[in-house]
Amino acid sequence: MISKSSTDTDTVILFDLDGTLIDSTQAIVMSFRYAFADHKFDRQISDTDITRLIGYPLEYMFEKLGVPKNKIDRYIDSYKSLYRQINHDYTTLLPGALSSIQLARSFATLGVVTTKTTRYTTPMLEQFGILRYFDVIIGRQEVTHPKPHPEPIHKAIADLQPKQNSSIYKIGDTILDMISATEANVSAIAVLCGYGELDDLSAYTDNIFKDSLEAVQAIKDKNI
Repeated sequence: MISKSSTDTDTVILFDLDGTLIDSTQAIVMSFRYAFADHKFDRQISDTDITRLIGYPLEYMFEKLGVPKNKIDRYIDSYKSLYRQINHDYTTLLPGALSSIQLARSFATLGVVTTKTTRYTTPMLEQFGILRYFDVIIGRQEVTHPKPHPEPIHKAIADLQPKQNSSIYKIGDTILDMISATEANVSAIAVLCGYGELDDLSAYTDNIFKDSLEAVQAIKDKNI
């Protein structure tokens, strides 16, 4: 976790990472493929089988893809051994992400709440030149219960210590983000630039936008 002094605002925006600000699909899929090959996994897994689970913790993803529970740790080790080598080369900022962060920073305190570990998140944000915009980074290892549990959002809020009655928003691309936000009693905002489907997201929030830039603009204009 990274924590810095927060800006003096009445608004807090917490961003998800994968599918909201960055596209790391290729790195994730390649790393899963490597883990399956490394352990001679004999089940046929499509790219869609993998991508529909992005946002969940790795242990959950491997279990849902059919890896026996007693072998999941070994698969994760293989996954990470490749991912740490390739994630910088096969991850990009989504269109509009930088503009959305810069706009958000002009009127809000910002944080990242992700299922990725900060071991990968922090260097990645630094590589893209955007780490400096965020006052807190909450990754997988900072919490006991990842999203859809509200703990990651509660942890971010506790670290930021926003003003009383501040407006707090969570922007994400999956129902996990929406459930987590709702359970944490903050505004749930969905974007369609990632892995979630409109029909699924609309069951959890009415605040649905094309991407993070459109979402941040709506917050700034007080249309949410």
